[in-house]
Amino acid sequence: MSPSELITTLATLVAAVIVTNLCIRAIHPLLVRYALARPNARSSHKVPTPQGAGIAVIATALVIAGAAIAWQSGLTPQLWVLIGATVVIAGVGAVDDLRPLPVIPRFGMQALCIFVILLALPEDLQIVPTLPLWCERAILLLAALWFVNLTNFMDGLDWITVAEVVPITAALAMMGITATLSLSTALLAAALCGAMIGFAPFNRPVAKMFLGDVGSLPIGLLLAWCFLQLALAGHLTAAILLPLYYLADATVTLLRRLARREPFWLAHRSHFYQRATDNGFAVITVVANVFVLNIGLATLAGLSLYLNSASADVILLAVGGASVTLLLRRFATPLAR
Repeated sequence: MSPSELITTLATLVAAVIVTNLCIRAIHPLLVRYALARPNARSSHKVPTPQGAGIAVIATALVIAGAAIAWQSGLTPQLWVLIGATVVIAGVGAVDDLRPLPVIPRFGMQALCIFVILLALPEDLQIVPTLPLWCERAILLLAALWFVNLTNFMDGLDWITVAEVVPITAALAMMGITATLSLSTALLAAALCGAMIGFAPFNRPVAKMFLGDVGSLPIGLLLAWCFLQLALAGHLTAAILLPLYYLADATVTLLRRLARREPFWLAHRSHFYQRATDNGFAVITVVANVFVLNIGLATLAGLSLYLNSASADVILLAVGGASVTLLLRRFATPLAR
């Protein structure tokens, strides 16, 4: 990365912090009036709290990243498709925040947006060249659809999405600095990182504002895009390690609910991070553990890039998996009284 590209990346992050913070302050009265999240079976909060700060987070991330990319290299048709799909998914989330949508139309719109993004990719671009293209794209569609929704499911505790997204996007931006990722992906990650830092003061326990589905769903989509770019660049292990905590918590919880024949689409408090608070952990302790774990996973992802060895990847995935498992077990165990 050239000095000018490095300065642009850092400026993108700082600008996103400032603009997001100012935008959230500006829209706060409207969210208090029209978008209060009332406690339900899934909630960790006890009083109605305004949601929808994700409007500022996503708008800022897209506008600032788009401007920075246009300044440095120009927006490609793939990026225009990504921006459009992100706006649509944010719109679906906004409607769902105000008036819950049925499951099938909500998932259908998300799947359509992801399908269009994958359709815009070059046909000769694959993660596993030995797989038929249609098969790999079908797997990617399902994986991205799950990741978009699990990001929403996991956004149920003050600061937890900040503790997840900031280390991951910071690592992705650093990978761009070392030329592991394209400049456009690094700038997008830097903008999202800055936007989440700008949002963090409002979501600090006890939170004064929530992202809402308008924020969590498109954040999941943007992260999924970054992981896809990392995997397409030949770094599948790093793409798995970075979001491994969210993947494990959400997927294990889903499988447990399916095994119990529970209606998995309904609000619940079965995630490990939710069980942790029920088991006596303070909210700040939970998010601090998640934050530290994600820094560790980002370090392992960086090592996988540096070592660039299949045998090292196996060891790093094992270490990452063991670390996540230990934290999940800790969250699932009641604190001694």
